[in-house]
Amino acid sequence: MEMYVGFGYDVHRFKKGRKLILGGVEMAGPKGLDGHSDADVLAHALMDALLGAAGLNDIGYFFPNTDPKYKNISSISLLEFVYKELRNQNFFVNNVDIAVIAESPKICLFIDGMKENISKAIGLKKERIGIKATTNEKMGFLGRGKGIAAMAVASIRRERKYDDKNP
Repeated sequence: MEMYVGFGYDVHRFKKGRKLILGGVEMAGPKGLDGHSDADVLAHALMDALLGAAGLNDIGYFFPNTDPKYKNISSISLLEFVYKELRNQNFFVNNVDIAVIAESPKICLFIDGMKENISKAIGLKKERIGIKATTNEKMGFLGRGKGIAAMAVASIRRERKYDDKNP
């Protein structure tokens, strides 16, 4: 069995009039994240970590922001597509760990819902999904509350299929 690790990062600025969605969970507030899709930085970072672990191209390759069919699309549905791509190459997800960097909102009350959404999208037990939050200690544009960033790491394995011709 071969194992691989990938890393992902994403960042989006806040924009009034948009929904704030993290890990597929909508949070109430006066502004959301600006982007072509729903701008779910948590899901975007996770997708890039999974794709990187498998040696595949990044999410911009699979879901270009110039394609109107991805306008305002749910990033959890894109995560489901990424998982299918991995499964097509016989990859299985071992675990994922995600850090959200934001001054606000506080996400602790939403983490269980995020884990549930991710669990369903990538067929992974909630116990194998880590999600945590931190601030940027008031430094930089994240620290001034101008946006949200997320970093993710994913561990995957490839299980080979054996047949008479390929032992």
